[in-house]
Amino acid sequence: MTECEKILRDLDQAYTEPIRDPVWQHISLSPPLLKLVALEAFQKLNGIKQLGPTYLVYPGATHTRLNHSLGVFHIAKRMITALLTRTELGNCTLMGVKAFLCAALLHDLGHYPFAHSLKDLRITSHEELTAQRIMEKDFSEVIAKDVGADPSLVAAIIDSDHNYSGGEDAGFFSNLLSGVLDPDKLDYLNRDAYFCGVPYGIQDVDFVLEEIHTHNEQGLAITRKGLAAVESILFSKYLMYRTVYWHKTVRIATAMIKKVLLMALTSGILRTESLYWLDDQEFLLCTRKKKYPPFRLIEDVACRKLYKLVFRIPFDSGNAGHSRLMDLGERLKLEQELAGAAGRLIGRKVASEEVIIDIPEPISFEIDLPVLDPDNGSFSAFKHSGSVFSAEVVKGFTSSLRFISIICSRDQELISALLKIGSHKIIPKGS
Repeated sequence: MTECEKILRDLDQAYTEPIRDPVWQHISLSPPLLKLVALEAFQKLNGIKQLGPTYLVYPGATHTRLNHSLGVFHIAKRMITALLTRTELGNCTLMGVKAFLCAALLHDLGHYPFAHSLKDLRITSHEELTAQRIMEKDFSEVIAKDVGADPSLVAAIIDSDHNYSGGEDAGFFSNLLSGVLDPDKLDYLNRDAYFCGVPYGIQDVDFVLEEIHTHNEQGLAITRKGLAAVESILFSKYLMYRTVYWHKTVRIATAMIKKVLLMALTSGILRTESLYWLDDQEFLLCTRKKKYPPFRLIEDVACRKLYKLVFRIPFDSGNAGHSRLMDLGERLKLEQELAGAAGRLIGRKVASEEVIIDIPEPISFEIDLPVLDPDNGSFSAFKHSGSVFSAEVVKGFTSSLRFISIICSRDQELISALLKIGSHKIIPKGS
């Protein structure tokens, strides 16, 4: 029996523990993976909403990181099965495949509460936290002794900076887990659309799995017939950012949380380590315990007492003044200056946390995917495929989504003062 046949037999026979899922119906785990799911750190993901404060706009969006993690595992298992059914995967071993599936299941283990509200802060990435946690005894023992995989390989698949010196190709599995057609994206687009009640993110996963092939350097390739799957993902991701992830109200709620956390970290009220390994409720309790007045904004978000959008202008990456505001320290200084200027106009002290400048982080719409010609087995770049989604079109997605927004407390005098100051004076042009 070849190694490929061993892997396929394991994938077919070892996953006997069904879990019901509203998106994928049945997700089947192996008994050893069920042990990982039962660990306290994994169960804590059930207390972290996948989309943070998005439920304030879409009440159904209360699904969790645990739901999503199971979905990513499910798609990863189907993906590796589809690839192995078509071709031998070089030096791929059963141990390597088990490590890949563990990585898919555990990839969000170290994720922060409230989705991406903490993303821009200078804190350890959730991938690095996940890799560190996997190497601790409770997870590493189950992975090594029960699953039969190398914990260090699992960590390296999730975090490319993790020091792995084993013989498996961590890079290949990492490319499968994080790329243009990765299991993460295929689950979150479908799952988020399902729970938000919108049609934009739905993907034809069956079609994707029929048209993917392996590529030595980039993990996956797509057939020319399957180009529609990539185009669907690109446009779906754009629509989900426009209508869900970066909805005006969601951005306001996220900006309020981010602003007070930045203030608390800058002033020493909080240490970065205190934000690690919290679920949503623990995060709220952590801020409630601190006698720090700006933390009232986090309570306001929880109660949907949200700030008001005053005005916004398109973000121009070629404008040095705009780019400078990507530095959170520079942004904080300008917010303090605005609060002072507005306060002088209305004749009262305006607290720094009453004025917020919100700029979405850069996002990427990956199109670097090889396209396979099944007739001769040759690969070509996606940009030469004739797709309408050229590099320029995709670049336009990002630029059309990003705005510099000025938001503030619902004090009409403050709003009027900021409007009087005007965007041309608030946003620096730079040199």
